[in-house]
Amino acid sequence: MTYAKDDLRSALTTTSAPAPRATGPAAAPEFLDFSITAPDVVTPGGSRQWIVRGQNFVLIHTEPVPGDLIFSGELASEQVVLVIDESSGIRGSSPDSADAHTVNGPALVVVPPGASELVSTGSGQITQLIQSDELDWAARASNAGSYAQPHPHVAPLQPWPEPVGGYRWRTYRMADVPDDPKRFGRIFRTRAFMVNFIRPNNGPRNPHKLSPHFHDDFEQCSLIVAGTYVHHIQTPWGTDADQWRPEDHARVGSPSATVIPPPTVHTSQAIGSGVNHLIDIFSGPRHDFSAQPGWVLNADEYPAPRD
Repeated sequence: MTYAKDDLRSALTTTSAPAPRATGPAAAPEFLDFSITAPDVVTPGGSRQWIVRGQNFVLIHTEPVPGDLIFSGELASEQVVLVIDESSGIRGSSPDSADAHTVNGPALVVVPPGASELVSTGSGQITQLIQSDELDWAARASNAGSYAQPHPHVAPLQPWPEPVGGYRWRTYRMADVPDDPKRFGRIFRTRAFMVNFIRPNNGPRNPHKLSPHFHDDFEQCSLIVAGTYVHHIQTPWGTDADQWRPEDHARVGSPSATVIPPPTVHTSQAIGSGVNHLIDIFSGPRHDFSAQPGWVLNADEYPAPRD
């Protein structure tokens, strides 16, 4: 791991070199740039949707038409909805809840298992996160073929304990999160997901303060919702030169989702001159982030597993 001294992640417990959990080659990164690809779905109301997946999750990204029904279905597990910015909004409902759940962004919403509907109340972006064991949704992903066989370096999802007080609609508004220089980002977790709803930044990232690092056994999904980035990704060499892969220095626009496999070394660099906004997604939740006091903002509702 390589972090600048003033990067809070420098306090994380790390190993000195990638230590994959399985033999064989690492998977290739998935660069899924919605800004240059046609949507997978256009709803009857005209909303545009891209559906992609990682090992343990399915991501649905929507550029909505206000008032459009963008989701209606029944899930066995919770889903997470990212209401991206001030122009984004949803009205959610479920049969066992008498009230509609109206949320303006930026916010993170947890939808309980069961039947639910989501109607967009704005024109801003909305992203849904669903477990990949919802097989119908996993099959709809445009990159489903990349996961025809499970990636052996990625640990299977083992959901964390149930939320305190049971399942219900939960809303976390970013406006309610004060700045804290001792906390890394704005991190929330559920049983299956961890999301770092990083604040938008203006201008390029300092190229002298990048943060190349790796993960032993979990993917990182970097969702770009504003600006332009370069994802720098290096696959560690093994003894078999036929499995070596050139470094990636992939430029992506917004919106886009990049799935970064373990144990690749990676860092993301904002290069846009205006607003750049990246949101990091993990499935399942990260133990190292969870171990840092105060980093997970809803830890009182979603407990960590006991040792």
